[in-house]
Order: sequence, then C-alpha cells, then structure tokens
Amino acid sequence: MRHETSASRRKGKAPQRRPPQPDPKSATSRSPRRSGVSKQPPASPKKRRFRPGTRALMEIRKYQKSTDLLLRKRPFSRLVREVCESFSREALRWQVYALLALQEAAEAFLVLLFSDANLCAIHAKRVTLFPRDIQLARRIRGVDNL
Repeated sequence: MRHETSASRRKGKAPQRRPPQPDPKSATSRSPRRSGVSKQPPASPKKRRFRPGTRALMEIRKYQKSTDLLLRKRPFSRLVREVCESFSREALRWQVYALLALQEAAEAFLVLLFSDANLCAIHAKRVTLFPRDIQLARRIRGVDNL
C-alpha cells in the first residue's frame, strides 16, 4: 500500500489546475475573436516567495551573528531624555557612552526576557508568543529581576 504525501491528495483539498499554456504556433496567428489589446498587465520581474517561517529563521540567524544594536540610537536617546525630564525639573545632560551603555543593557534585558517568554510559549505547546508569556516570565523572575 502506497501512501500519498502530496498536498493535493489530502482530504478536503481539491487539486489545483494550471491555466492552459498558449501554443507558440498559434501566438503568431490572430484569432478573429481576439482584439489587439491584451487584458493582462505587463510582465514584472518575479519576486522570490519563501515558505512560511523561512524568512523568520533567516532573520534569526542574521541577528544572532551580528553584534550591532537593534534599536536606533536617536529614538532611544529621545526616550531616555524624556523619561529623565519626567523625574527631574532641570534638563540633564547625557554622555554618548552613557546612552550607549544604557541601550546595551536595555537590549540585553529585552532579549533575555523574550527568550524566557519563548520558553513559556513552548511549554504551552505553542510557537506564537503572547503577552501572557511575557507576563509569566516577568512573574517567575520575581520583583528583583523585573
């Protein structure tokens, strides 16, 4: 007994048919029914379509190899200065290296938090990360390691 693994043979899935290809001999001769205007848009270069999940895995490998910062420096700097203004009345000045150190620490914290939350999602037999996974990871870490 042979098992069919083709997607078209599975239950509930109808086979997809290809549109008929034009015959190269008939392309030169004009049919009386057809007008000279083509109804199809002009051919554009084909973009490569990856299967679902392949692009995500490529991005994971890319970012694991790199050591550069993931957040842009200027928006992070504006956020830090805005938070500082909310805590103090006077405008505080920041050294560039202090902002970079703070950004490194913040990104390291977020990466570890997301990896812990990913473990929570895997434990729940899911691959999708939900906000409740992040909340559970923070709760398990405790108050000291928010």
